[in-house]
This record gives sequence, C-alpha cells and structure tokens, in this order.
Amino acid sequence: MTVYLVGAGPGDPGLLTLRAAEVLARADVVVHDRLAEVSLLDRAPAGAERIDVGKTPGSPVAQEDINSLLVEHGRRGAEVVRLKGGDPFVFGRGGEEALALAAAGVDFEVVPGVTSAVAVPAYAGIPITHRGRATSFTVVTGHRRADLDVDTDWEAVARAGGTVVVLMGVAHRAEIASRLLAGGRDPGTPVAAVTWGTRPEQVTLRTTLAGLGDAPVEPPATIVVGEVAGLDLAWYERRPLFGRSVVVTRARPQASALSARLRDLGARPVEVPAIAVVDPADGGAGLATAASGIPAGRYDWVVLTSANAVGRLCELLPDGRAWAGVRVAAIGPGTAEALAGYRLVADLVPAEHVAEALLAGLLAASPPAHGGPCRALLPRAAVAREVLPAGLRAAGWEVEVVEAYRSVVPEMAPAALEQAGAADAICFTSSSTVTNYLTVAGRERVPPLVACIGPVTAATARDAGLGVGVVAADHTIAGLVAALVGELSGPGGSGGADRKERSPR
Repeated sequence: MTVYLVGAGPGDPGLLTLRAAEVLARADVVVHDRLAEVSLLDRAPAGAERIDVGKTPGSPVAQEDINSLLVEHGRRGAEVVRLKGGDPFVFGRGGEEALALAAAGVDFEVVPGVTSAVAVPAYAGIPITHRGRATSFTVVTGHRRADLDVDTDWEAVARAGGTVVVLMGVAHRAEIASRLLAGGRDPGTPVAAVTWGTRPEQVTLRTTLAGLGDAPVEPPATIVVGEVAGLDLAWYERRPLFGRSVVVTRARPQASALSARLRDLGARPVEVPAIAVVDPADGGAGLATAASGIPAGRYDWVVLTSANAVGRLCELLPDGRAWAGVRVAAIGPGTAEALAGYRLVADLVPAEHVAEALLAGLLAASPPAHGGPCRALLPRAAVAREVLPAGLRAAGWEVEVVEAYRSVVPEMAPAALEQAGAADAICFTSSSTVTNYLTVAGRERVPPLVACIGPVTAATARDAGLGVGVVAADHTIAGLVAALVGELSGPGGSGGADRKERSPR
C-alpha cells in the first residue's frame, strides 16, 4: 500500500488532475488540509476515513503530528491520500512529509497539483509571462517563521526582473513592497492581489508597488508584481453567475450534473440533498416480476417518469432485445437521456414535461394492434401524483403501477444548512425536495430566491408559503439553470428579480 501526497489545486475542483481523482477514488484514508475544496472529499469512497488536519489560524496542527499520522496509517497497509491545497512541493511542506515517510520505510508517491502561483493569476486574467513584458517569473513565499533562520533576499528578487508571484505574503506585504522598491523596482509597477483565487469568492484588487502596503488585501491571496499585472484579460469574474451561491437539493447521485453547470457559470453550488433514493419496500420483488413481463409481451407501453425509474428497471433487462414489441414513453428529456444511456429511444416525449402532457400524448397514440384495452406498466416512486394512472384508467387502459424506489429524507449536515441559509438562491427539482428541505431546514434557511424546475414543484413551494422567483420555462436542468442566469445576472445582479415573488427569510 502507498501514501499519496496529492496536490488538490488552488480551489476550483475542475483543476484536480486525473491521477489525483484516480487515487482519491480508491482511498482508505484521506488526510486533508483546510484549503482543499470540500467537495473533492466526495470523490473518496463513502467508507473512507476522512481526517481534517487543517492548519487554521490560532489552532495549528503540528507538522510532526501530521507526519506521524501518515506513517501510522501507511504502516498498517492503508491506501492513504494526503490531500493538500495547490501542489504538495510548492510551499506545501510535502517534502517534509516525504522525508518522514522515506525514513519510516513507507512507500509514497507524489501527485503534483496545479499551483496557485500559476492558476490564480490565470483566473484573474493575468499571464505571468508575456512577450515584451516578462520573460521569466519568480515564485516566493512571504511567510516567515521565527524558529527558522531563513530570510528571502527580496532585493535580489527585485533585481532578477520579470514577474514576482508572492504566496502567503498578505501579512508582510508592506515590508515586501519596501524591499522590492529598495532592490530597484519602480514604485509605479503594477500589482494585482487575488483573494480566494479560482473560486466563486475570488476578488482581484489592483494597485501599484508603492500602494501595496496600504491596500486592503485579505488572505489567502496571491500577489502578482510586474508589468503583466497591468493586463486585464478577465474571463472568470465575468461569468454570468460569478460570486453567486446556489443551493442544490437534488439527490446526491443526480446533484453533480446541476452543480457542474452552476460551476461552469461561476456560481458556488451548496449541495444539501433533500432526497435519498432507496430500494422499494418489497426489496424490488414487484419490479422484478413486472420487468419479466416486458419480454413476455404483457405490456403495450412502459411509461417512465424519472431517471431513477429508468435505472432501476433497465438494470433488470440488460438485453435490449427484451424491449422488442413494447413502446416506451418518457416524461421529459432528462428521463429520455437516461433511457439513451441504455441505448433505448423513447417513442413519446411530450413537449411539456409534466404528467398532464404525458397523459395527453399517450391517449393520442395509436391503439394496440391486438384490439383489446391498452396495457401500460408504470414503474415509479412509492409516493407520486395520481394524475397519470388515474387518467389512463379513466380512458379504459389497464395500468400496472409498481414501486421502483422510495424517496426518503436524508440527514442534512449542519454546516451545509448554515451555508444554505446564507446562499443567494435555492433550486427545487421536485415537490419532494421542497417538502423534505423545509421539514429539516425550516423556512429560515431558505435563500431569498427560490427557483423551481416546473409548475408542479412551484405550486408545492407556494403552498408551503414560499415566494417563487423562478420557474423554468423548459422543465429540465438546463432550463432551470438558464432561468437562474436570467434572474441573477446582469446589472445589479438581480435581472429583474425585484418584480418577482420573494421568499421570506
């Protein structure tokens, strides 16, 4: 077994390397610091032990204790991932940990990470080298330890020319600026200080070397000194949802797709799953019996109203030939996409993605060739609206409703609920997410903007006393995200939200 010294990158989880994701996925133990993006821990197996050794100000964890922890778990044969912000060998003390492991005879591997020295300026629109402005760059730490008799020769750094990137230098920025000036740098040299770089909280402050000491820079910041800091090729901070935090209430397996879309637009998703999908009450016996009737020709239609139902049913029918002779209906493109994952094409997807539209489409379809009543299988959640089966039966159809899964209320982490209460918006993708979230979190933790995927979910939210600011015109995840962009982007960041219902705090 091996201890992996893994660089998590500067903050954006999309900057995690493929190798880092690979070793995280099989870790037995994850030892992480406070700068590693919390969502990265979800890449480790659910049963992996997670140990927080974050060196928070005022309550430091001794490096010797971290070294001992890595040696201890490495010796007992565990797959250990030491997850560190940035790159483990760029001011990350990964070298000290590697020396301790080597001395103890514990195998280790170094997985480089994207360092903030390069990534943060890039996210701020600053190339650290640029033809005609800088042909080199120097990376230096501004942090000093009283117990180490080491001092940076800042005057020599100044004379080296090119771009100077300072990490962990906020507390000593006035002295650093003074010594760079003493080394010959021009007082008017452009400076950019980027706080929480590569994250939705990113803030870029621009000043000069003469003004750096008095500039209101907050840690953790990457400071860029040089002519390139005068360039402003901003792209990240111009994303339409930049700086916004949005609560995602979908079940954890489905949350990643919505969270990824939000991150791509600059938002910070706060995942608080309000639904967990579990086995049906009978353990799946009823669904298995119903599935056996599909190749036997028992049904004319299989009607699917969720991606969860698709997955549960299709896993019981791995041979595509079993679907020959039966037509398949999907309530919307998300369900149809789930079918496509099993190489099945829906025969019917209504233009409006609600049960009423699906009912109308089914009733308008051609009757079965056998001349008898149309027979439909409807695998779905244990609790669901009766519009569809009731409407079909009223039209003379024979409908078999079978429980494919149950939606239950999961435990919600207090820290996540606290973040949710301070967010800008919350997304509800079903009536169950509304009901479950309010049951656990209460109305006081509902952000000011409530966004719903469709009219049924919005009706549930309104019935619960919430003001609904966004209802997606296209009742899909893409439609929900587009509606959020229309509401939260633009001048003032409200996009006309003041004209909408607002949810009470």
